[in-house]
This record gives sequence, C-alpha cells and structure tokens, in this order.
Amino acid sequence: MSEETTTLSKGAATPSFQGEGSSQKDRVTLGGSGSPKGTNSPKGTNALVVAAFVVTAGIALWIFQLTAGMVNTNMRNLDSWGLYIIMFMLFVGLSAGGLIISSVPRVFGIKGFGGIGKVATWVSICCTVLAVAFVVVDLGGPARLWELVAYANMNSPLMWDIIVLTVYLILSIVYLWATIRVERGDGSARALRILSVCALICAILVHTVTAWIFGLQIAHEFWYTALLGPWFVSSALLSGLALVLVVAVALCRAGYLEMEARNLSKMAMLLGVFTAVDLYFFACDLLTSGFPGGEGADIVALLTTGPLAPYFWIEAIAGMITMVIAFSPHLRRPGLIVLASVLSIVAILCKRIQLLIGGFQIANIDYPAVPTGPKLTGAGQAFADVAPSLVYFPSPLEFGVVIGVLALGVFLLLLGLRMLPLKPEQ
Repeated sequence: MSEETTTLSKGAATPSFQGEGSSQKDRVTLGGSGSPKGTNSPKGTNALVVAAFVVTAGIALWIFQLTAGMVNTNMRNLDSWGLYIIMFMLFVGLSAGGLIISSVPRVFGIKGFGGIGKVATWVSICCTVLAVAFVVVDLGGPARLWELVAYANMNSPLMWDIIVLTVYLILSIVYLWATIRVERGDGSARALRILSVCALICAILVHTVTAWIFGLQIAHEFWYTALLGPWFVSSALLSGLALVLVVAVALCRAGYLEMEARNLSKMAMLLGVFTAVDLYFFACDLLTSGFPGGEGADIVALLTTGPLAPYFWIEAIAGMITMVIAFSPHLRRPGLIVLASVLSIVAILCKRIQLLIGGFQIANIDYPAVPTGPKLTGAGQAFADVAPSLVYFPSPLEFGVVIGVLALGVFLLLLGLRMLPLKPEQ
C-alpha cells in the first residue's frame, strides 16, 4: 500500500481498522468522491417518498386513537405509561450522541472525529423531535397542551423536563447554525466554543431530568434510586454514539461523507467504554437491590428469571458482544462496528422496557387496584397467556403509531442531508 490514504467505496474490500498508533499508510478513508451521492439519487428520493407515506399512515392511526380513545391501547390505570414513553426515553438518549460527538472536541480543544460533526448534530435534532413527538402521541388530549404553560407546576419533574427538552432542541438548532456559519467564515469560533459548553451541559441536564421523572416517584420500586440520573446519562452516551456510528458508516457507503478509518476506530473504542460504564451501573443497582435481605430482591428476580428475563439477557449479551468488537483491533471493521452499534441500541431499548414495565410491576406502597376498560386484547392477550404476571404489552395500534413516528425521523434525516449544508467542506 502506498503512503497515500486509500478510499473505501461500494464494492471495495473491507479494511482492518487500526488504532491510534497506526502509521499513515495504515489509515483508510471510508467513502470517496467517486461514490454516488445517495441523498440526491433516485434511491434517496424514493426513500423520502416511502417515509412520507408511512408518516401519513401513522398520523391516520394517531387520529383514530384520538377519536376512538386511548382504550384502544393496552395502557390502563395501573400501567399508564407504555410503548410511547419507552420510545420517548430511548430517543431522548439517542439525541445525546450527535451533540456530544460534535461539542466535546470544541469544549476541550481536542481533535474531533473528522467531518461527522454537522451530520451528528442533525441526527441529534431529529431524535429530539421524535422524543417530543412520542410525548404528544401519548397524550389523550394534545389540544390541551397549552395548559402546561398556563398552569405550569414548577415543582413537577415533568415540567422540568419540558423546559429542559425545549431549551435543548433550540440550542441544538442554534449550535448547528453557528457551526455552519463558522465553517463559512461568517461567525466567531470563540462564540461557538462557548455555545459548545452550553450544549454539552444541556445534553447532560436533559437526560438527568428525564431520569428524575421516574427516580423521584417513591411509589415504584425499580425507579426510586439515586443512581437513575447517572445511569440515564451513561445509557444516552452509549445509544447516541451507536446511532451516530450507524449513520456515519451508511453515509460513507453512499458517498456523502469521507471519514478516516482511525476516526471511526476511535469512536468504536469509545462505544466500548460507554458500554462498560453502563453495564457497571446496572450491576451496581442489581447488587444493591438483590443482595441477601435487600428489599429489591423481587425486582432482581423479575429481571433475571421472571417475565422480563428475555430483555435482561439480551441487554447483557449484546453489551458483551459490543465490548469484544470495540476492544479488538482486528474486529473494528465497518460491518462489525455497525453490528455492535445496532446491538447497543437494542440493549438500551431492552433497558428502557425493563425500567418502565418493571417499575409498574412491583409497587413500593399499597394502592387500590382500579383498572378500567377491557382486558388486554389481540397480541397483548396472547402474550399475557404466555407470561400472565406481566402487566403490559403494546397493542397493534401502538406499534403502528410508533412506526409512523420513526418514519418521521427518517424523513427529517434524509431531508436535512439533502437540503442543509451538512456535508463536510472540501
């Protein structure tokens, strides 16, 4: 191989990624100027059209939910949050990765990860929009959203989260705009660095405050722990970085980005570190809850051997596979990095399922059982027959609305890549 940096495009052999100590001749660049510009190609246009169609179908299902009532979901009085709030937690976390990948290097004056910064920030913005969308579809009467402002209760963690999430979204948009201006020579690099500090602080706050929505509710065993705040932040770093890696590799393959292999390798190693930290927090919480004589032993049993065991073991095994790939130089190849990233997102989704359903499963305090409406229907009833002690499983309607919201995220991502100057300056 010559001293020049080579290019990996469609059809090229997959290289082995080297660590930071590799020489220039071992560095490989993903993508290439000769690759097709995927976002403006016919395939990109078709993807936009398909995403728009699925969004429309999702809106139709949501309208049905509004008119026919929330009884068509499988949420009830004793499990009043379900799939929508699970996805809200997931996407609040996913929104962290892009902004952190872009802002941290500027805050500490260190070298970043190539030209991924603007794309990563846009991914963060799209995920934040989806997080807000999942809250909206969870409301039975979204037309009364104005009451949140008119009758705001500043003692409620829910109100704190609304404020921080709104500021986070606005700050992310301003940060992206400022980054583009600085690259064009129209803005102040010093002002952008100050904005980076604010963005980083807000990113940590939004995930901490989201955790407090659950962690400050004394009535639920699995939620009431001081560890929930840092645990949410670690999960957000993990899942957010994983999403950025998936998008980065996809855009390199499409010819939209060019990224040195060593930068992707560093991000993959960082993914392994975040995975280890997240599993460490999980182990600490389980040990404290399940130690002989601990009051949370029922929760540990629920996770390890009870109805939620499949989600628990998927998370644990996925985390171990991710660390093996991330910390093995000969395994840090594009395909395996994407696999590790997808496994990380699945693991955090399983964590969110465990947290929400597990919190409703076993209460800390006695309260009257006053469920209303019909019993679980369709897939929920079938699942209940297999695991009768599980309190909740989503209805087909909930799955349909979620798919519609996810399609909105794909539509926004593709539209931004096409319309905004997110491609790195040559």
